[in-house]
Amino acid sequence: MPATVHLVIPCYQESGRIGPFLAELCAVTHELGDVTIRVVEDGSDDAEAARMRAIITPLCEKHPYLLDPLFMPDNLGKGGAVYTGWNMEKTADWLGFVDADGSCSAAEVVRLIHLARKQPTPHTALFASRLGQFGRKVHRQWKRRLIGHVFGSLVSTLLHIRIHDSQCGLKLVPRSTYQRIAPALRIHGFAFDVELLAALHDTGCPFHEIPISWFETPGGHVHLVRDSFRMARDVWRVRQGRSHRAG
Repeated sequence: MPATVHLVIPCYQESGRIGPFLAELCAVTHELGDVTIRVVEDGSDDAEAARMRAIITPLCEKHPYLLDPLFMPDNLGKGGAVYTGWNMEKTADWLGFVDADGSCSAAEVVRLIHLARKQPTPHTALFASRLGQFGRKVHRQWKRRLIGHVFGSLVSTLLHIRIHDSQCGLKLVPRSTYQRIAPALRIHGFAFDVELLAALHDTGCPFHEIPISWFETPGGHVHLVRDSFRMARDVWRVRQGRSHRAG
C-alpha cells in the first residue's frame, strides 16, 4: 500500500488565485490515491469566506478526498493554519502543505509525493526548494529572490543548519515526527518554516531539499521590508529558544 498523505492548503484572501490550482491539484492527485486535501481559510472576512465556499464546494462534490474546508474564526498566520490542519489528521503517514497561489504547480506536488513514497519508511522530511537546479526553472521577482538568498544565509548562520531555501511553500513531514515536536512549535507567522526546520533537525529527523520549478504568481500578501524584518526577528527567537533548551 502506498504511504498516505494529508495535504493542507493555507489561505488568506486567496479566492482570486486558488481556483485553477485547486482544480488541477484535485485532478492529478486523484490518480495517486491515498491523498487527502484540506483548505484552511485563515480568518478572512465573511465575503471572502463565501467566495471560497463557492470555489471549493463543487470540487468537494466531485472529489471525495478533497475534505470540507476549515474556516478559522481568527487570523493565526500561515503556520497556525497549517498546524491546525495537520492536528486534525491522525492517521496519514505524511503531513504536507502547499501554497494556494499555484506558483508551485500541482505536477511538482505530485513529484514530491512520489519521492516521499519511495522511502522505505517516512523518516526524512522533504522541503521543496527554489534552487533552479537539475533542469528546474524558477521565475521570481528579483527583490524576492534577493531577500530569499539573504534570509537563507541568515537561517544557516544563526541556526547552524545548512539550507538554501527554508521558505518555499511546499513541504512534506513524517506525521510521527511532527507529533513529537508539535508541542514545542510556537511561531505561526511566515517564518514558522524555520522553527519547524530547527525542531526537525534537533529531534534527529533529516531533511532533503528538492529543487522544483516555481513560477511566481502575482497578488501575494507578503510585504518584503515589513515581513523580512518579522521573519528575521522570528529566526532570532528560534535561536534563543534552542539556546534556552540546550542550557
